[in-house]
Amino acid sequence: MDAVLERYSRQVLFRDIGEAGQRKIMQARVLLCGCGALGSALADGLTRAGVGFLRIVDRDFVELSNLQRQVLFDEQDIAEQLPKAIAAGRKLRRINSSIEIETLVADIDHTNILKLFEGVDLVLDGMDNFETRFLINDAALETRIPWIYGGCIGSHGQTMAIFPFETACLRCLIEEVPGPGATETCDTAGIIGPAVNVVASLQVTAALKFLAGRRDLIPRR
Repeated sequence: MDAVLERYSRQVLFRDIGEAGQRKIMQARVLLCGCGALGSALADGLTRAGVGFLRIVDRDFVELSNLQRQVLFDEQDIAEQLPKAIAAGRKLRRINSSIEIETLVADIDHTNILKLFEGVDLVLDGMDNFETRFLINDAALETRIPWIYGGCIGSHGQTMAIFPFETACLRCLIEEVPGPGATETCDTAGIIGPAVNVVASLQVTAALKFLAGRRDLIPRR
């Protein structure tokens, strides 16, 4: 095995990835929307797996209440008053300096969503609100770029891989954005760290299947 692949040798040994799949992962480009609880776990998993390019977009700053479940951050990030995207990028580059990480401190809205989609193969959802998820869904339909929905609250969560015009999309399941107060949030129902990690792990697993060229292994439900 050549030196480039040695870092990922245990992943290469997994038969559903192999050397060919790992090389595809190393050439892949991913957009991560949100870098909070789900997003930071997603970013960590993708970085360690060797995804070639990762664009991270988040507008928030690290706060004390984040540390209970947001795995990339620590007390020093709070002391330095760092945006989550910047703090995440700094940690991730120390984990894997061989990949390209682009960090953007920004809102995701109708003015920039299509720009953020440019040049990526897959989009991962690390958001905490349905309004932005519907924007992601509509942009995915317009660009035909697959995305992986994820949501977590309390002790449970959901995830679904969405292939535009092949599978059901978010609007197939939820016709309209839920109104204010219609759904629980972490601020109202709380959340435990293990639930976040489980959902993020399922999202990353689906992402690796897709990026390795094994989308046939992804459950379409």
